[in-house]
Amino acid sequence: MALQAPVDRVTHTVLRSAVLELRESEPRLRFSARVQAGVPGRARVHRIAQDDPTDAGHRAEIALALLHAAARDTPRPYVWLSRPGDLTVEDLDLVWGSAVRWAAGALGAATDLVVVTRGGWFDPVSGVRREWRRLRRHTPAPA
Repeated sequence: MALQAPVDRVTHTVLRSAVLELRESEPRLRFSARVQAGVPGRARVHRIAQDDPTDAGHRAEIALALLHAAARDTPRPYVWLSRPGDLTVEDLDLVWGSAVRWAAGALGAATDLVVVTRGGWFDPVSGVRREWRRLRRHTPAPA
């Protein structure tokens, strides 16, 4: 299910957290992409190596395993691809998006792949996006 604007508050918070987590955990501009399922901070992760499966069936099996495991941890799992680069659609987004859509359909889950970069996030299907120049953790106001 592609994201539609306006994005609900929970989805906005989860995806903002995914961008923050990527910025804080990956200081390099070039790094290995990874597919994650769940919610930031408690996600199941599959790192994408240079020799990662080019076979659609194998990607679908990985997406199914990630989503199935994440669904046990949270009632509303998200799936996102963290990768370097800009907020533009790349081949990697499309091939993993297809695998995630198949896995979600197989499990009856209402989720789709969202791409997360250091600059923000976007849905490669609908084009809904959010970008930040400066993104910081919210700190609670002093009591």
